[in-house]
Amino acid sequence: MYVDFNKMPAYSRVWIYQAGRSFSQAEKELVTHRMKTFCDGWNTHGNGMPSSFQILDDQVLILAVDESNLGASGCSIDSSVKALRELENTLGINLTDQGKVSYKSADGGLKVAPALGIKSKVIEGEIGADTLVINPLIQRKSELEDVWISAGKSWLNKYFPN
Repeated sequence: MYVDFNKMPAYSRVWIYQAGRSFSQAEKELVTHRMKTFCDGWNTHGNGMPSSFQILDDQVLILAVDESNLGASGCSIDSSVKALRELENTLGINLTDQGKVSYKSADGGLKVAPALGIKSKVIEGEIGADTLVINPLIQRKSELEDVWISAGKSWLNKYFPN
């Protein structure tokens, strides 16, 4: 069952999905409609789960579920991935590939790069130790205040001189 994101408890489990480009206004409306519909019907073993979503910076989708009464089962998680893949096909974007890094560029825009080539972005100076990147370790809504962390405090730290 869909719940306003702000009303989801702090202990709610979250997944962060990064699109390679910003959503247009029409696409955000479509994502909002589809995700509300999905959350309304999301269940585990036939029991509805309080769930919600949020769109950050016009291209990051955060999905949340309150697992306090019923944990999200493998089948219910699979159904969320199926819904996201349908969005991917409709919008021509990639959300479910976790092998990417989102970071704030010098002009404040959001960029997404493949994780495999991220070292080159550091060497070229596009990503510095102070560049904000999405923290991939976020698992709970309460941790979202730290969704953006400096690259020097992330796994990218190994690319910066100490």
